[in-house]
Amino acid sequence: MSATTQSATESPEPESKEERLKQYLSRKASDGEMYFKSKFIADEVGLSAKEIGALMVKLTDCAELEVEKWSYTSATTWRVAPA
Repeated sequence: MSATTQSATESPEPESKEERLKQYLSRKASDGEMYFKSKFIADEVGLSAKEIGALMVKLTDCAELEVEKWSYTSATTWRVAPA
């Protein structure tokens, strides 16, 4: 019997929710700043809006991204740009 292994060409799934969100935001903001509400990207990232909101607070100290709480109306709008 042989064990199946992941091929070297496949990119591994990020281990943590925080890492998955950081990679998503880095890709989306690679051309410049982006603004978003957690509820609108939740499905794309595979997290709930509440999880994204909690993780965004942690990402404010991230060296790779500039994260700023931009406004709060019906939900927080976040501004993200490459550092």
